[in-house]
Amino acid sequence: MRTSIATVSLSGGLTEKLTAAARAGFDGVEIFENDLLASPLGPEEIRARCADLGLSIDLYQPMRDIEAVPPEEFGRNLRRAEHKFRLMQRLGADTVLVCSSVSPLAVDDDALAALQLRRLAELADGFGIRVAYEALAWGRHVSTYDHAWRIVEAADHPALGTCLDSFHILARGSDPKDLEGIADIPGEKIFFLQLADAPLMAMDVLQWSRHYRCFPGQGGFDLAGLLGHVIRAGYRGPLSLEVFNDVFRQAEAGPTAVDALRSLLVLQESAGLTEPPAPVVPTGIAFAELTGPDVEPVSELLEALGFARTARHRSKPVDLWEQGEARVLLNTGPGARRDGTRLAAVGLESPDPAGAARRAESLLAPVLPRRRAPEDVPLDAVAAPDGTELFFCATGRPGLPSWTSDFEPVGHPAPATGGVRRIDHLALTQPWHQFDEAALFHRSVLGLGAQESVDVADPYGLLRSRAVTNADGSVRIALGVGAAPSADDGGRAQHVALATDDLVTAARRFRAAGGRLLTIPANYYDDLAARYEFADGELETLRGLGILYDRDAGGAFRHCYTETIGRVFFELVQRDEGYRGYGAGNAPVRLAAQHVRRPGR
Repeated sequence: MRTSIATVSLSGGLTEKLTAAARAGFDGVEIFENDLLASPLGPEEIRARCADLGLSIDLYQPMRDIEAVPPEEFGRNLRRAEHKFRLMQRLGADTVLVCSSVSPLAVDDDALAALQLRRLAELADGFGIRVAYEALAWGRHVSTYDHAWRIVEAADHPALGTCLDSFHILARGSDPKDLEGIADIPGEKIFFLQLADAPLMAMDVLQWSRHYRCFPGQGGFDLAGLLGHVIRAGYRGPLSLEVFNDVFRQAEAGPTAVDALRSLLVLQESAGLTEPPAPVVPTGIAFAELTGPDVEPVSELLEALGFARTARHRSKPVDLWEQGEARVLLNTGPGARRDGTRLAAVGLESPDPAGAARRAESLLAPVLPRRRAPEDVPLDAVAAPDGTELFFCATGRPGLPSWTSDFEPVGHPAPATGGVRRIDHLALTQPWHQFDEAALFHRSVLGLGAQESVDVADPYGLLRSRAVTNADGSVRIALGVGAAPSADDGGRAQHVALATDDLVTAARRFRAAGGRLLTIPANYYDDLAARYEFADGELETLRGLGILYDRDAGGAFRHCYTETIGRVFFELVQRDEGYRGYGAGNAPVRLAAQHVRRPGR
């Protein structure tokens, strides 16, 4: 189906918004009146600009407080409407959105509302314009889609139809059975469909709408179910996004537009309208790649953790460090950033690397060009919203090229001694404006399941985190965004969590090898003693090593942290098989402790 986006959903001036929408691949736009009023371009110039970009102008909006008002007020409304209709002719827009009235002058009289909307439609028809009547969830007398449709039906004019808005319908907590009436509206009378998701929140619906809408798949609404009803009614118009969101309005328009279109592609797939390449869920983490200008501090840390440098890339300054099934690449090439060590790339084990790449490309993930020598193994890679490179790998699998073939052994390294078995999870800190985009990306492109979002306190506000994982937990990625002011703070650093079967032994070995663990305040252990019962001497051992502890219905979780180098630190974890969390309850203590250890404090 055709796709459209309201200009109010993007940041910048009108020209920037139109350019971003076109480059992302949208077919059309809704012109929000405030964007037009603030534009230095005249209506004819905007019309030409849209035509040059290949965008149709699908809707002009909004027209407010029109219906069910006293005669003299309605006369003024018609005069205002006639002016707008002439403007729309110059603009090249043929459908106007009319919101149900919130005016204190409006009366609760459906017959009067129908009569005045018919008069409005007669006037619009003379200009070749259609009127799409929408029920605002906070409308003074009309606040539900079925009420708005009854008024449109009573008005009975070919130039008058209804606009269905997912937020206004679903924000009222409609029972799924209440939505079945949508399919009874004649498709040709549904003039427009506006889509927005939202997190489920207990707050005033107007404030909820104005500040917290998001793109489909980023909130808690069943948009696929609603869309199914609209399609069954016979609607064949554009799927249009109308999203009011404080974050989106401050973020760069281009990436936001791409995120928006991706959300519509995923929604169409969820509703059974399209069949893009199926998700190829990763089955493990092949490697974590760190880049940085200085190899020595990270090498020393890896050695203390028990890793051994086993191989070097044949044509690039990249070293392979291994322990058990955990692999870390250390890259000091020209692409290494000068702002410190960071987690730049992740290798994901894939049962079908080529299929995973096709899925990613179909959902607008940028395919990354890769500089490689003729003899290097070809690897498909895409960029996540935060710029992290994701490689689809088949490590040592018969019949498929393995990335390890590009590495040549270096001597006879000492056996790994740290007790690390594999990478337990990765924590990727997102730019503040891309958190929801990242969650949708990892779910839709990679096929990972998302857990509930968690908010924890850090010394400068709140850190928001949401984990995505495959079914058996062999791939776990914690996506976070925080308010920490320094790139060295734990709230904005990235980390690699390493799984071990005996954390106490691993922590002692790390210390004995010269490693430093994050110091945890004594107050934490006093509280731990009040919340849990421990075997004799166990709590003292945890306290002495700086090990944190958590427990849920599935078992226990023990973890400790290394110092931060650049933007990266390591976590050693021991989880019982049934434990599915990440020790989120301990995050405020960890963040505060990392803040104290910041350089210069």
